[in-house]
Amino acid sequence: MSIAESIQSIGFLTQLRESALVYPIIMTTHLSCIAIFGGLILMTDMRLLGLALRSRSVTDVVGQFRIWKRIGFCVMITMGVLLASCEAEKYTPNPYFWAKMSLLVLVGVHAAIFRKSVYNSTEEIDRAPAIPARAKLAGASSLILWLSILSMGRLIGYWEPPKVTQASPTVTATAHVPR
Repeated sequence: MSIAESIQSIGFLTQLRESALVYPIIMTTHLSCIAIFGGLILMTDMRLLGLALRSRSVTDVVGQFRIWKRIGFCVMITMGVLLASCEAEKYTPNPYFWAKMSLLVLVGVHAAIFRKSVYNSTEEIDRAPAIPARAKLAGASSLILWLSILSMGRLIGYWEPPKVTQASPTVTATAHVPR
């Protein structure tokens, strides 16, 4: 916990946490970016699955949303890092926080796996007679990952650390019997 305490005691993080105006603005920005970014991810994934925007090419959907997803992701992550850092002591023991962080790592793995074969090969997907299985797998796994991240993020606020109760010392009487 000493690392968490050290992080959250950094001057501007303490001020952020104690601010009646700045903290709510950062939280609102984080949540707004989740909504916008999440909507763009949802539409991209639904297009890859062939369930939405079928009149538009995969190239068009991925291309038009790409810059906005990148901006939204950067702002969302920046705000999330500020929120977690200013209350590091609260988040450090929270299992939902760590589950969310682990899922974010898996999003990076997902991007590394599918970037070349799906997201940077959209023209190939558009030329195929049907959406390739790898594109559908990319869309489905992305949806699962992001919905899981949203769920874990929401659960962070509901987790309460175990209550520490001081047990009263019990005295056990043992008779000393000489041999």
